[in-house]
Amino acid sequence: MMSSSPLHRKWSASTVLAIALLALLALVPLYAGISNNAFLITLVTRILIFAVAAVSLNLILGYGGLISFGHALFLGLGVYTASIMSFHGVDNGWLQILATLLICSAVGLITGSIALRTTGIAFIMITLAFAQMFFFLIVSLSRYGGDDGLTLAGGTRFGTELLTQPRLLYFAAFALLCLSLYASHRLVHSRFGMVVCAAKSNERRMKALGYPTFRYRLALYVISAALCGLAGLLYANLTQFASPSYMSWITSGDLIAMVVVGGMGTIVGPLFGALGMILAEEWLKSLTEHWMIIFGPLLVIIVIISRQGLVGLLRQLEGRFSRAPGADRGAP
Repeated sequence: MMSSSPLHRKWSASTVLAIALLALLALVPLYAGISNNAFLITLVTRILIFAVAAVSLNLILGYGGLISFGHALFLGLGVYTASIMSFHGVDNGWLQILATLLICSAVGLITGSIALRTTGIAFIMITLAFAQMFFFLIVSLSRYGGDDGLTLAGGTRFGTELLTQPRLLYFAAFALLCLSLYASHRLVHSRFGMVVCAAKSNERRMKALGYPTFRYRLALYVISAALCGLAGLLYANLTQFASPSYMSWITSGDLIAMVVVGGMGTIVGPLFGALGMILAEEWLKSLTEHWMIIFGPLLVIIVIISRQGLVGLLRQLEGRFSRAPGADRGAP
């Protein structure tokens, strides 16, 4: 009886590791200040921002079953919204956040309304096409740098504080990541999330039960777009530069890889994926300029070993230890 109580349920290894990882991430600025390592804050801030973008993609890819090859569009929109508003002297942080949410939500609503009427390869190609359309639109805007990009005129301002300050930006990215992970957990385990996940498994049956699956998926797509846009706003303050490459298909591919490597359809998978991929990339770059030759096979090996990426590997290890002789014996 006691073992079935919620109070006695064991947390999974991935959950425990994610909580420990978040605790360590909260201490990074302190360690960087003691060691006088400014690059560490910049590197981990980049990881946090891409983790948020990966969380947003995981909502539609991992739980909705929607393979978007143009999700970087919303990251780029967030970057350019902050940069263009700053270019025109509008540096108020709340106005930039509002504009980012409105623009990304509107674009997500329009593009999603079209793309979600298709499935499979057609959906992939339509999302890619929309991203490329906006990519070439930005390139054509010579006033805002065109193909050369646009330097951030001034950081996003909250009162007297600028978001370009490394520590402030770090904690803003960390707070957004924690909030997005929590919101993702609540969303997935809500009635809304259950309908989306069920539609991924059998959409025809959900329609027969009377659920408007198109509306549910479109709402999830818009939420994902808005969250990714906020990550883009933070990324603009990190790089202090807006480039059309931020919304290219290569960046979209990186986000997909982060979700798949970390654990598609898991809450903490995007965090593990962003952390693992960016750290591995930086390490391999320090070893050789041909780092992609090593990096590519590593990704393939992880996916082959576990269909749920790094989170799946942790679950496999946890299962082996739980089945080990004497693992189920009670304490004397």
